[in-house]
Order: sequence, then structure tokens, then C-alpha cells
Amino acid sequence: MTGKLYGVGLGPGDPELMTLKAHRLIGSADVLAYPCLEKGDSFARSIAAGSIKPGVPEIPIPIPMTVERGPAQAAYDTGAAEIAKSLETGKNVVVLCEGDPFFYGSFMYLFSRLAERFETEIIPGVTSVTACAAALARPLSARNEVLSIIPGPMPEAHMLERIKTAEAVAIMKVGRHLPKIRRVLEQLNLTDRAGYVERASLPNQQISPLADAPATAPYFSMILVTKGDDPWL
Repeated sequence: MTGKLYGVGLGPGDPELMTLKAHRLIGSADVLAYPCLEKGDSFARSIAAGSIKPGVPEIPIPIPMTVERGPAQAAYDTGAAEIAKSLETGKNVVVLCEGDPFFYGSFMYLFSRLAERFETEIIPGVTSVTACAAALARPLSARNEVLSIIPGPMPEAHMLERIKTAEAVAIMKVGRHLPKIRRVLEQLNLTDRAGYVERASLPNQQISPLADAPATAPYFSMILVTKGDDPWL
């Protein structure tokens, strides 16, 4: 009998934003797996650290931070093969996932490699989008507004057209793309309607109007824009 694979969402960073189910599954896991940087640091593991039982076997999956897809896909191939070895011996494997496993989550790459062979369950997590809205104390969207999620790496011209026609916008993965995003929002006269959040829910969280945001942003940062076409007040 093979083991079961769990993709467990951890939320945006604050361990108290993990669900009770996530905490329970992590604490009872036969094996833990998680993505990490090539030097070994894992944000996902740091979120879950207080729920991990001593001595549980761990499978770190180093993911190269490159623009090219090939190296990362090779890393997921290797990680999936290691996870499969544990599942084939009947052990349940919990994969730790920042945020939500299927919302820009790395777990999808392991899922695509393993779900057809092994029983799999997805445990949703609090997303960074909702955490940033809470930090800014402003609704993501109101009444009949449609929320558009835009990745920061999107080409500038494409981003401008998407935001121009959107009603409410969350721009994720800001990082090095902050100058480009500023230009787009300035062209659309939306800077004063944009809020900036970095490291949402963590002790070093920073929030501000976009106009007052720092010149550089970390990868874990987001900009929320509400045009107010369907006011909620």
C-alpha cells in the first residue's frame, strides 16, 4: 500500500495564519518535503517549524532562482523522485507550500509529476493577496468589481493594457520590477490609488501608499490598486 501525498498551504508567513488542518498534518507527517534556496534556506520550513515533530525525515528541494525554466524543472524532477520513494514504502509525505499550493504555488509542479500515481490531497492556505489587503485595511474588490491578479514580470506594454481595463488589481512578485510598475501606474494616473506591502504578516512587514514606498522592493512584495468604480462606503 502506498502513502498519501499532501500539498499543505502555510499562509503568507505568520505561523498563526496556518490552518488547524495544516498544523495537524505537519505534526503527524511521516516525511516532510519543501522547496528551498540552493544554499539551503527554506521560507516554507521556517513558517512550519513550530509544528514539525523532532526527527521526522525531510526532503529539501533546492530550486535554482533563474529565469530559464529548465533548471527548476530538473529540480522538481529530482524532488518528485525522492518523494515517490517515500510514498512507495507506504509513508505519507507532507509538502510544505508558502501561501496556497495552487495559487502561483510550487507544489503544482510536484502535483503534475505525482498525482496520477499516488493519492493526493490539497490543503488550501491564506494567500498573500488577502494578507496584503488585511495589512492595508482596504478591500480587494467591492460589490460587482472584478479583481485582476497580475504578475510583476509581465511585459510593460501588456501590463499597462491589463491594468487600464481592470477594475481592481493585485500586482504580485514586485521585486526588481517595481520601477516598471511605477511607470505603468503613473501613466494611468493610478499612483494615488495604489498601496504597497512587503513581507505581509511578518514582523518586518512594511506598508505604505505606493508614492511613499521604498525605491527597491523584495520579491515578497505586492501592490494593490482599487479604482473605486463601485464604491463600498
